[in-house]
Amino acid sequence: MNIPQPFSVSSGQILLEAKGLSCIRQDRVLFEQLSLTVHGGELLQIAGKNGAGKSSLLRLLAGLAHPDEGDIYYRQQPLAQQAADYAADLCYIGHQSGIHEQLTALENLRFWRAAVQAPAGDDYALLGRLGLAGLEDIPCRMLSAGQQRRVSLARLWFSQGQLWILDEPFTALDQTAIALLQQHFLQHLQRGGSIVLTTHQSLSLQYAQLCKLELAYRW
Repeated sequence: MNIPQPFSVSSGQILLEAKGLSCIRQDRVLFEQLSLTVHGGELLQIAGKNGAGKSSLLRLLAGLAHPDEGDIYYRQQPLAQQAADYAADLCYIGHQSGIHEQLTALENLRFWRAAVQAPAGDDYALLGRLGLAGLEDIPCRMLSAGQQRRVSLARLWFSQGQLWILDEPFTALDQTAIALLQQHFLQHLQRGGSIVLTTHQSLSLQYAQLCKLELAYRW
């Protein structure tokens, strides 16, 4: 069994920080002068109505888009100056599954492991744990939306990043899969990892460091 390596920022220390963020999409201000801080061991839940800018905020925090105003800091340094280290420390899963539909579930996992240089593991056992036993060698285009989502989320079980940014991770999952995923969240946080996520569903587990940020819908 691989022993997890210590994270770069210990529990309670600032990992990610945003100051004065503003985001404009199609001439509509989604949010402005928004600031937040994410510490090691903390789960930050972004809430708000559809169109409030939740996904846009996650993309800004993941470095996939630039704010119209404001700055983002990683380990208290400007994100632009830490781009390579940040990318290595981040696991971002968007609202879309992000899987290659022509590849099998097993091939997708092996591709992701190689991409992040994660140690080899028993991917058959992992897929079985996620309720995909017997579906390992089927092209993902033939799987249901919920099964595709499980394949996508499997990378969290071998992610070496301290920060997970997840857009609606519970989409299309049944209650068993949601419970399994939330338990895995808890284990990641207990190790000092950090999570920023959006979800319309309530979190059923008790998290010691849980913060909630509500985005208002702006006309």
